[in-house]
This record gives sequence, C-alpha cells and structure tokens, in this order.
Amino acid sequence: MPNDPTPVKVQKLGHVVFTVTDIERTTRFWTEIMGFQVSDRNERGMVFLRNASDHHSIALVPAETPHTLPREGQPGFHHCALEVAAVSELFKIRDFLRAKGVPIVYEGRRGPGGNPGIEFEDPDGFHIELYASMDQIGQDGKSRPAKEWRRANSLEEAVATPLPGVTYR
Repeated sequence: MPNDPTPVKVQKLGHVVFTVTDIERTTRFWTEIMGFQVSDRNERGMVFLRNASDHHSIALVPAETPHTLPREGQPGFHHCALEVAAVSELFKIRDFLRAKGVPIVYEGRRGPGGNPGIEFEDPDGFHIELYASMDQIGQDGKSRPAKEWRRANSLEEAVATPLPGVTYR
C-alpha cells in the first residue's frame, strides 16, 4: 500500500563510490589532498578508503572506458558532501587546496541547511563539498525559514553574516 510506513531507518550515509579514469591518480587525491587512508584493494582494482573506523566511506572503481561527466542539470552524480568540525577549518582547507592547485568551484553559504562550505573538483571533475555547521532539525521537525537563509559568496562573507542563532568556531 502506498501509505504504509517504510521499514527503512537509515542511520548514516555509509559510503560513496566513484568510477574513475585513473585509479592511482584518484587514490593520491583522496589520500594526499583529502587525508583518507587506503583500507583495501580488491581483485577488480577497486580501492576502499577510510577516514574513521568504518572500513570505507569512499570507494573507487576503475572505469572500463574513458567517460565524460554529465553537465550540470543533466541526470548523473552531482556531488559528495563531507562535514568538517568547524568553519575555521574551512579557511585552512581552502588555502591548502589552492596551494595544491585543486580547482575550487564554489565557496560561501548557499541557502537551505545554512552550512558554509567549499566545493572543488577531484581529478575526474566530480564535485566534492566540505562543509561545517549544518542546521539541525529540532523536535518540531521544522527547518530554518527561507527568509533567514542569508546566502554568502565567500567564507569571509559567511562568517561576517552568521545566521540567526549561529556562532561559528
């Protein structure tokens, strides 16, 4: 029946898997730039990477043939978002990415969720977002009203114009 409640109760995002054109280049990106560690490699050439105690939170699959990513607005993967502990870390991360020549495609604060972040591309052009201070939904189940979103076009602007009730660290 369409009105039956779902038995699915997801506890957390488990992992994201990317199909990549150069497995070694992308493994270096996830270890040297993103700070992940290799947990395993399998017989198919997949690489499993971790950032905490789960066996993997990112996995890489070698592409059988070179591919072209879909353009923005077309069906396909959009981005992978990963949380960091504080907005102050985002400034250090941004400087590190720039020093390493990683293309940053966005920084600041969009609307819903209220989370400042930076977005950049991995070696295959997949968008990765690092963010901090995501709004939390309270017991009432309501999110921040749209009139409080306060979009920002840089990390500096996001910090200078915090959302009501938010203190960035």
